[in-house]
Amino acid sequence: MAKRGFDIRRQTGFTTIAMACFFMLYMPIILLVVYSFNAGSSIAIWEGFSWRWYVSAWDNEQVQEATVRSLIIAVCAAGISTTVAVLAALATTRTRKFKGQSVVFAMINQPLMVPEIVTAVALLIFFAMIKVATGYTGLLYLIMAHSAFCIPFAYLPIRARLQGMDLSLEQAAADLYATPYQVFRRITLPQLWPGILAGAMLAFVISLDDVVITEFVKSAGQDTLPTYMLGQLRRVVTPEINAISTVLLAISVALVIAFTILSKRKT
Repeated sequence: MAKRGFDIRRQTGFTTIAMACFFMLYMPIILLVVYSFNAGSSIAIWEGFSWRWYVSAWDNEQVQEATVRSLIIAVCAAGISTTVAVLAALATTRTRKFKGQSVVFAMINQPLMVPEIVTAVALLIFFAMIKVATGYTGLLYLIMAHSAFCIPFAYLPIRARLQGMDLSLEQAAADLYATPYQVFRRITLPQLWPGILAGAMLAFVISLDDVVITEFVKSAGQDTLPTYMLGQLRRVVTPEINAISTVLLAISVALVIAFTILSKRKT
């Protein structure tokens, strides 16, 4: 009789530990969503169902401005970081191995390895020097900071997709005298789209959610939605924060569903 291989699911206590982990992970999120519909102003005492806090958040001009600002920064940062990530992924997977390639890989992924607070302080100092020299204090600094921070998040899924692709089609196209640009546009890019979409959506969510770097780099009057929520938590906590968080959660879930549908169509 053949021996069964090791299966973690058959180990004693696996189900209990897994259920406990899922409970601790998702129960706070469920409570956040439920209390966003609380009729009262308490975040701990249920006083009935109401859309009151969603209406309040919708009519709040500060929330509207912060939301628009967050979306502008996130879209720009996702576009820039994904473009750079595609170029970096091609340079590290579609070229011959060279000395220092591991150093380049480490430099690209530096924001993942260095504490975010360190990156935030470094960006604060760097952009402060530019602000003093130029006098410009617009959103461009936040877009640049978010773009730099989001590059590795976009790079990893794109690089993984490139590494998993069959090179035979690209080699066949090159044998038929296609230029490198033609090979990329007609062969590589259509196969790479799921990775690009994954990287772009991940970069978008990371930028939309960022607090630390935004808090350090932003100028006066440039609150994003997360920094606005942080400021509200320091004053008075109401279910309006729950409502905003629930909307952000819904956007994240919608992006995941959209990516799943698009990736199935591309494969």
